[in-house]
Amino acid sequence: MPLKDTGGKGLATVEDYYQDYDSRARELRSQGKKIIGYLCALTPLEIITAAGLIPFRIKGDVNEPITLADTQMETIACPLVRSCFDISLKVNRNFLDGLVIPHACDSICRTYDVWKYSLDLPYSHFVNTPHLTNDLSLEFFKDELNTFRKSLGKFAGKEISDDSLSQAVKTYNENRARVRELYELRKSDPSQISGAEITRVLVAAMGIPIEESVEMISGVIDEVKQRAMVPTKRLPRIMVVGGQVDDVAFIKLVEDSGARVVADDLCPGAREFAADVNITGNPIDGIAERYLRKINCARTYREKKGTYQEYLEARFGHIGRAIKDFQVDGVVLYIYKYCDPFGFEVPAMKSYIESQGTPVLYLEDEYSMSTIGRLRTRIQAFLELISSR
Repeated sequence: MPLKDTGGKGLATVEDYYQDYDSRARELRSQGKKIIGYLCALTPLEIITAAGLIPFRIKGDVNEPITLADTQMETIACPLVRSCFDISLKVNRNFLDGLVIPHACDSICRTYDVWKYSLDLPYSHFVNTPHLTNDLSLEFFKDELNTFRKSLGKFAGKEISDDSLSQAVKTYNENRARVRELYELRKSDPSQISGAEITRVLVAAMGIPIEESVEMISGVIDEVKQRAMVPTKRLPRIMVVGGQVDDVAFIKLVEDSGARVVADDLCPGAREFAADVNITGNPIDGIAERYLRKINCARTYREKKGTYQEYLEARFGHIGRAIKDFQVDGVVLYIYKYCDPFGFEVPAMKSYIESQGTPVLYLEDEYSMSTIGRLRTRIQAFLELISSR
């Protein structure tokens, strides 16, 4: 059954912010707010918000060739990171007051000094997130977050209190709950909301204050629930797994090829919103636990325990559960060139998903619209394979 749009303002607001991604940040900056740019889902946003600052996620542009970035950054760095840097150089982002970069992958971590030097913002900070998840790493990370807390508080001109952190935790948990509720609307067959629409919602939310994100996503949920359903033939239900997808182009390509993208393990996506911060006496304890142990990212090392199959289940079990919950017919592994963390995981991940009886298509892309034609051919062939099963 195709979806009939009722024309509510939820998705209209999303489209405005998606198309003019910087607009809300610029408006807030003109009102005297301080905007902190950041990279990656591992950035502890609760601390930024608790300081009275506005987090703004820096994104790239698949339609813009990478040129300026290649004069200052190694071309073997991840194309997503290079595009984010390239756009930051080309677009006048004078609304940014600071930059926060976590120790995510090498392409993000090792280019921090380039970002800091080239953007030359009043504030910058590198959050040293461990790659291990053991107790010693957790204690180190708590100290690191407290260092960040003090540094950011000094820049904001006020101490970041436990009460303000606790309130920020509650607001971000509420936003995550709204996203999970939105994802529930993908479980029906056909899903009530398309994968392309979900991507637009989550990308638009990256550039606005968290309170406004909660309101916007709630509006989308209310609007989508009012949609009328009409009969249609069943299309293959696809899950997309990979790193950061901050443009609708690839998801739309899959759906335009004759499928429905009903689930994902992406950023922004299910990976970011699956787990909340636990409410703890010391808010830093809950924040550290979530960002170190609860985000299932390829950059984080999980110690091998038990048999190989048990290890795969511990590592990728959330993907297996999504395949069942969302009735997924096939999985697309969408990995950017030079993305070593996800690239190294492909063999094990592919093995695990196929062991669940689900076909897998592995695509390595350039983060560019120039590759769309080649990708379309492979996706169409994959969908034909699924339909013939």
